[in-house]
Amino acid sequence: MTALTWDGSAPPSGRTETSRTVDAGALRLRVTAVGSAEPPEVAVAPHGAPGVFLLRAGCAPGVRLRVEWRLPCTGATAYWTPTTDSRWLPPSWAQPREASLPKGAPVGSLVGPRDAALCTFAVGEAVRPVTIGEGAVEETGAFSWWVEHDGPELRLLLDLSGRHFADTVRAAAAWWAGAQPPRTVPAAAFEPVFCTWYALHLAMTADDVEKLAALAAPLGFRNLIVDDGWQTDERSRSYATTGDWRPAPEGFPDLPGHIARVRALGLNYLLWYAIPFAGVRSAAAGELAEHTLAHLPQLETWVLDPRSPTVRAHQVARLAAAVEEYGADGLKVDFVDTFARPADSASPEADCPTVAEGVHRLLAELDARLRAARPEVLVEHRQGYVGPGLWPYATMVRATDCPHNAAENRVRTADLRLTAGPLAVHADPLTWHPEESPEQIAVLLQSVLFATAQVSVDLAAQSEEQLAALRFWLAVMDEHRDLLQRGGLRPHRPDLGYPVIEARSERALAFGRYAPIPLRVTGDWELLLVANADQDTLVRLDFERPPGTVSLVVRDCLGAVVTEAEVPVDRTELSLDVPTGGLLTLRR
Repeated sequence: MTALTWDGSAPPSGRTETSRTVDAGALRLRVTAVGSAEPPEVAVAPHGAPGVFLLRAGCAPGVRLRVEWRLPCTGATAYWTPTTDSRWLPPSWAQPREASLPKGAPVGSLVGPRDAALCTFAVGEAVRPVTIGEGAVEETGAFSWWVEHDGPELRLLLDLSGRHFADTVRAAAAWWAGAQPPRTVPAAAFEPVFCTWYALHLAMTADDVEKLAALAAPLGFRNLIVDDGWQTDERSRSYATTGDWRPAPEGFPDLPGHIARVRALGLNYLLWYAIPFAGVRSAAAGELAEHTLAHLPQLETWVLDPRSPTVRAHQVARLAAAVEEYGADGLKVDFVDTFARPADSASPEADCPTVAEGVHRLLAELDARLRAARPEVLVEHRQGYVGPGLWPYATMVRATDCPHNAAENRVRTADLRLTAGPLAVHADPLTWHPEESPEQIAVLLQSVLFATAQVSVDLAAQSEEQLAALRFWLAVMDEHRDLLQRGGLRPHRPDLGYPVIEARSERALAFGRYAPIPLRVTGDWELLLVANADQDTLVRLDFERPPGTVSLVVRDCLGAVVTEAEVPVDRTELSLDVPTGGLLTLRR
């Protein structure tokens, strides 16, 4: 790696600023105190693995800190960020992104050949906004970064070790975890979920939900999320009635009794809430009119200001009622990222400087209330606000909405796995047309093999074969949960949308195969799983060394055995026919 001297360019500030330059290995960084005539205090030290460095910068309160660095953009194949939306290299003049508790995570990785990280960075700020500029400089061919947030301290982790990018991102998440309070996630958070949203949308009643729950439990589902619609008898896609959070009088006249009946089936019960909203036709909109950030006319709702103690007291009381009054096992907390928007107004009683800090107080107060009532409470959040600041207040995080999109669900869940810390990672609910083939239903499930499956379809309308595919793959995911959901994850080739995903746990190894390419099998293993989600059925394994005699089972998308044999493998290659939607199991 070649050290670069700084060329003087920087994001314009229009303020007094003083800088220092420091080296981290072969990398030169400029650290600036924006708004200060005094230079920042800076220290750089090795951190853990060779090639990893931790920079600490300090300044006086009220001063903003910025760190800038560059690398030659040689061999770069992709740029990874938690936002998932693109893996293409952005230009340096692209709009900077902001990461905070309500939105994103301050981490990124420039990826090179063989998925090696050319440079992975993470900022040690879990709550307040961090501004991040990153991109290729067209004039020089370098890749540039700058990160900036308010002082008095900025901590920056830089990983130049050349390891697989997924390993470096997970290491950054482990670094964040060291500054977080310990969090025990209930085992139930990793168990499959049936969600009402795509199956019913708002047109649901307690009776509808109970019928679906009775069908879901025997298939292997252990959690039920009752989504938008339980709090209103309206059927239009509007948030005009959010904020009061009372059961719909016609659809859910006896919510505690309904929840008790569902729980008796063996399902945990979670209720949906849009925590920032007070809809225009709600009583809450009038009660909290002085404490809003913005009006969203297209959604017919106000966005509340979480810096207001009045707002926090109202929202905590209403959301905690799910557990305290109605007997639910937990909550689906939605739309937290809506807080991270330009504010048109503010509460006169705001008690902290940034909205992100207000969100932090809101979630902390809600968490304390929920845990007092149910220590093993389940709380789901979704992609878009999954950084370390969220970890103490959630048990699972879900991929953002991507209905019918297996490839997007695959990429989003894999990305979440790298940055979710201790939390269970959930797929966006899988849904499909009533005439979908069992094979393709299996492919949908294989696409989220390394996450907790959520499903949302009309179970009563499914054929026996459709249900068989669903039942089989839920059973596979249950049997190998530690390997698939907690094993060390390596999604390969981010530039191609992860055509192969690999997980390893002790002496077990699993692959999700989403394109017709060979699978490289390395290390010691006793169990090898290959889920073939590609239309090409010839699966080729390239072993690091000949595995010897293996016990081989191939199953189709329904779980029926296609091939079963003891096979001596004295070469480093093995090719097998595995049906699309099928599973190959090797043991030795």
